[in-house]
Amino acid sequence: MRAPVQTSQANRTLTRIHEISDNPPTHAVNQVANRANMLETAAMPTRAAPDHRSPSVTETPMAFARSIATAYKHYDKSPLEALKMAQITPLQLARAAGRITARQLETLSGAAMQELDDEGLGAFSRRLPWGSYGMLARASITSPNLSIALQRWCRHHALLTDDIVLKVSTSGDSAAISVSEKTADKVGEFGLVHVLRNIHGLACWYVDSRIPLQGATFPFAAPPHVNAYALMFPGALQFNAAQAGISFDARYMALPLRRDEKALTQMLQRALPLTVLQYRRDRMLVQQVRQALGDPAVIPHNAETLAAALNTSPRSLHRQLKEEGASLQALKDEVRRDRALDLLLRTSRPIKQVAEAAGFQNEKSFMRAFRGWTGQSPAEFRQGKQPLA
Repeated sequence: MRAPVQTSQANRTLTRIHEISDNPPTHAVNQVANRANMLETAAMPTRAAPDHRSPSVTETPMAFARSIATAYKHYDKSPLEALKMAQITPLQLARAAGRITARQLETLSGAAMQELDDEGLGAFSRRLPWGSYGMLARASITSPNLSIALQRWCRHHALLTDDIVLKVSTSGDSAAISVSEKTADKVGEFGLVHVLRNIHGLACWYVDSRIPLQGATFPFAAPPHVNAYALMFPGALQFNAAQAGISFDARYMALPLRRDEKALTQMLQRALPLTVLQYRRDRMLVQQVRQALGDPAVIPHNAETLAAALNTSPRSLHRQLKEEGASLQALKDEVRRDRALDLLLRTSRPIKQVAEAAGFQNEKSFMRAFRGWTGQSPAEFRQGKQPLA
């Protein structure tokens, strides 16, 4: 099995998508240093703020480094010089449960990608020359929305290699990106993992929004370093599945791209790790909170229950809402207001029942809040048949 090759490949293709410009960067050392932040995120908790991470923390599985070393063997070359640059000794490389820092992995993968000139690092039947993933990003940057951008990316990926088939689909409220191997086990574990990380990260960068995953599937058994998967793919995980893939809320597919050619060029030249970082901002969060507030299954409507329903933490929920110029209390008031107005206009329920249905503990507090919203009492509003504000 060529999984090791895919790992390195993955790491490189992963990193490549940022740094690959039409021409190889001239300052390899700077590139490698920039890449460190990127892979660090791939191997560490994705929900933490990327700017708070230190590339000196030894959290990256040594298996990734071994994969890169295997890629060298694929091309009958020695990885010793690259390992030396990354300050990884042969003895350390052989340690099954060893760990290295993200910066070490980035240094190693950066050197290897340039030396081997293969962003696939041997995972595919044909070499993916330097700049391949940058080309895919450029080919999709003019798309009107994320759905079309992802479809273009997947379609164009087939021009690079036919060893895998990427497909974008939507079913109900979920969107999915699947990766099928032409020949089982040829691309291998890490190749599949990093293709998924690549496209997911780029999607987040395109729309400048965190895109929380609903789940991820993989066509192989859980590896020894399975703990890394929960960090790279926060959400439901399934191994021994029919194919690899990720799923997320379909509403993200309609978001417009917020990047242009200039932004892409800058990203690629500077090797920014944007396509693999978990974004703090979620442009669908306000809408998701409103929906959860209207869901009777999410009770009580407090930060803890809402955060759990949205697969985040209460602290993150408050922070992200603040970044979007909203607050949980304000959204609660909006949902209560809309619910009350709707019931007053469409039904003849007593005011007390309307107050209860809108989430108020008593009629008095409802009356006070309603007058603050509309300048009228509920009875006056109903009698006047005012349109919904």
